[in-house]
Amino acid sequence: MPLGLDPDLLDILACPAPDHGALRPGTPDAPETAEVTVLTCTACGRRYPVTDGIPVLLLSEASGGPEPDRRGTPSAAEPGPRQG
Repeated sequence: MPLGLDPDLLDILACPAPDHGALRPGTPDAPETAEVTVLTCTACGRRYPVTDGIPVLLLSEASGGPEPDRRGTPSAAEPGPRQG
């Protein structure tokens, strides 16, 4: 069990961001033998910490992912301009 999480729980966890996807243990650049301390979104790349076996799925606690625009909003979440 990676991170001490039940595999059934891992199957239903998803990233809370608007461009969400499934969460997987570890990071893409970390070897599988490394100690895993994060869950990574397969869609946006945000990494969420796991503290004492509890996933912290708060955007404010996430690292990585899309770069925010000048207002601090992830640009991927911005809707396009309306066509008249």
